[in-house]
Amino acid sequence: MTTETPPPGRRPNGPPTLKDVAAVAGVSYRTVSNVVNGHRYISQATRDKVEAAIAELDYRPQLAARQLRSGRSNLLTLSVPFVSHPYFAQLAHAVVGQAETFGYDVVIDETRGILERELRVAGGFRAILTDGILFSPLTIDLERFEAERGPTPLVLLGERFRSDRIDSVVVDNVGSTSEVTRTMLDDGRTRLAFLGDVERGTVGAAPADLRLAGFMRALDGAGLSPVRVIPVSQWDQVNPEGDYSRQEGYDRTSELIASGVPIDGLVCANDLLAIGALRAFREHGVRVPEDVAVVGWDNTAEAAFSAPSLTTVAPDMDELARLAITAMLRRLDEPDSPPQTIPAPYSVVRRDSTAAAHPPRGESVRSTRRSG
Repeated sequence: MTTETPPPGRRPNGPPTLKDVAAVAGVSYRTVSNVVNGHRYISQATRDKVEAAIAELDYRPQLAARQLRSGRSNLLTLSVPFVSHPYFAQLAHAVVGQAETFGYDVVIDETRGILERELRVAGGFRAILTDGILFSPLTIDLERFEAERGPTPLVLLGERFRSDRIDSVVVDNVGSTSEVTRTMLDDGRTRLAFLGDVERGTVGAAPADLRLAGFMRALDGAGLSPVRVIPVSQWDQVNPEGDYSRQEGYDRTSELIASGVPIDGLVCANDLLAIGALRAFREHGVRVPEDVAVVGWDNTAEAAFSAPSLTTVAPDMDELARLAITAMLRRLDEPDSPPQTIPAPYSVVRRDSTAAAHPPRGESVRSTRRSG
């Protein structure tokens, strides 16, 4: 008994199948299956042909999953900019753990903030079998996202943008940074700088903008102005360790110290910048926290083990992950329900980098290292 295959180029009358894609691409259905399931040993030319056929037919791998009794694949995709970044690594760990409690597995996708890759996420990963996508965007803007939006259920993570047409789980970047800044003000610090400003409209600007706004809110409430707002480079999509990183924090803080600008507190847009700043202060003989207090944002694992340990904003990663997965399951069960923006909890963790009294008014933060 033989199975008839549609001639190449003919579109199927009903929902497209693997064999329909194979016919259009001019390959075997097993090759299509290998591409859909991400097998590595497929030539790029063949992969391109299959993906083009999938796009032409609007083939959705989820259709095969609906043949299962549950109607779902029990697979979610988490799409983040950089899996090597401590924040996103912690997020991935939390999502995988929380998903397991709901009977789901998770595939991790790294976009590196490349627009074309984020467009694939927005479109729903046509060639990936997934019930839904948890997406932390870095580059794509709201207008382009909504224009490219596919039918795959999607929950946004973070505050790159907000839309009343899609579910989001967010941590209050403005409120949390304002709160951690106020702890320094309450300790008597009055000459504060912010490290981590990014040019508007560039990669990585969203949390930096919001955290700077929180810093400014706290200073405005105290009737103060910032001593310095220090810019850093945008995310490096090829080497995420190069920018908005420990090295950047070290370099920018070393420049600040050399300038002789008097500060008694430094608010950093993330922990990596803060840890780089701590090293710069230590190498230049500036005491933390006696001369200057330092705070970060993320509560990365190394924040507790830096010298001194780092005061920081700690998003509740497990709860953020749980809320995101709950929002996704709600979307799957109730596809017509109104989208929600759900706040995730955070706390300010006080550690040694803000523990001691501030220096006398007017004293500058300068290097005490002696030459020779």
